[in-house]
Amino acid sequence: MKVKDVKSGMNDINLIVRVVSVSKPRKVMTRYGEAMVASALVADETGEITLTLWRNQVNIVKPGYMIKIEGAFAKKFRDKLELNVGKRGRITVVR
Repeated sequence: MKVKDVKSGMNDINLIVRVVSVSKPRKVMTRYGEAMVASALVADETGEITLTLWRNQVNIVKPGYMIKIEGAFAKKFRDKLELNVGKRGRITVVR
């Protein structure tokens, strides 16, 4: 799958993308307690999308990395399409 094919409401999304940038992590309160969250702008040859990084994912992703995203889901947040990788998904550094 490519970034241009991602639509809100999709599940089990698998992509290989390049990390363009990563925001500074911040602490937020969730229904599960306090958590670290950051946003990464990721891209392939077809476009860019925001990837929300939670907890340990914040430490995995760095600008310039190629990453494999498995089992992600897409949703609109503040009118912007974004990817999330839940408990069943995985982010792996390819190179």
